[in-house]
Amino acid sequence: MTQDTLSEAEYDAITDAAAHWCMRMHAVDCSAQERHAFEQWFAAHPLHAFEYEAMLEIWQVAEHLPRPESALVAPIGKPLKSWRHYALAASVCALALPLGAFAGWNLGWLPNSFEHFASTDNVRHVTLGDGSQVELNLNTELTFSNYKDERRVTLKKGEAFFEVSHDMSHPFIVKAGEGRIRVTGTRFNVWLYEDQVKVNLVEGSVLVASNSQLSGDGLRLGPSMQARYKPGDYMPQISQTYANDSSLAWRNGKLVLDNLALSEALPLINRYLDKPLMLGESSVGNIRVGGIYNVKELNSLVSSLPRVLPVYLTRNKEGNPVINSMPQQPPKS
Repeated sequence: MTQDTLSEAEYDAITDAAAHWCMRMHAVDCSAQERHAFEQWFAAHPLHAFEYEAMLEIWQVAEHLPRPESALVAPIGKPLKSWRHYALAASVCALALPLGAFAGWNLGWLPNSFEHFASTDNVRHVTLGDGSQVELNLNTELTFSNYKDERRVTLKKGEAFFEVSHDMSHPFIVKAGEGRIRVTGTRFNVWLYEDQVKVNLVEGSVLVASNSQLSGDGLRLGPSMQARYKPGDYMPQISQTYANDSSLAWRNGKLVLDNLALSEALPLINRYLDKPLMLGESSVGNIRVGGIYNVKELNSLVSSLPRVLPVYLTRNKEGNPVINSMPQQPPKS
């Protein structure tokens, strides 16, 4: 991110513009010219995309609120500056509570804080508003909202390791994919890849549900257990992890491939690539690969595959590298 090079006034102007575009992109009378102007604004600076994504998250929160009859006011005892993102977006979207934000907090409708975090080329450590610590893997994005009766995180993409502050009366909910992870205080890892989610528990216990729309809290994990789920799963798949499990090697900047089939290795590799690696044919997925790699140097792993495996690389029309198996030599007569 380059926000450190901007003045406060410049940063505020980007926030104002993001709120404006959030309103216009959801308006029924939004014209083609406006959409074109938005696309130009969105692409003009990395912070534009960052702030707009934050506004979209606030919009999604506000969609669940009653329709307004009056403007939003800052919560009692809270300076407007700390509520800038929420108050601005909620007011321009005309989704403010008639009773005011303080009443919204008491009723559990509104958070008293909203935070948006993202990482790009480096692992990032952040502290959430409740004091919980989170480590974000490369190319990860999440939001945190603190409600009266619970703390909510939405993992929008990537992978994060959580050390959650213990609070039995204020559970911590992570929404990832179509499911959720519910905890009170623990250490665990969540990885979201495309539409699949994997949860690894290090300490404490968590409840994992594969579909947040279903009743019940899901299945309980204990230390050294993991859960996987994808859309359509009624229940997550639970398994045990072992001492040599390498799921958290990313925290040390490493990717460990322990003699994995390429079909299993590709999701682990692709989370670090700008252009995902593809299989030319399903049989290539059975070829096995191993080694320990620096997560910032995985492009070199891709280019080296033909030197260590019986494969060659091509590119598809989208520019993705494609792994193809070498044709077998015909038997000599």
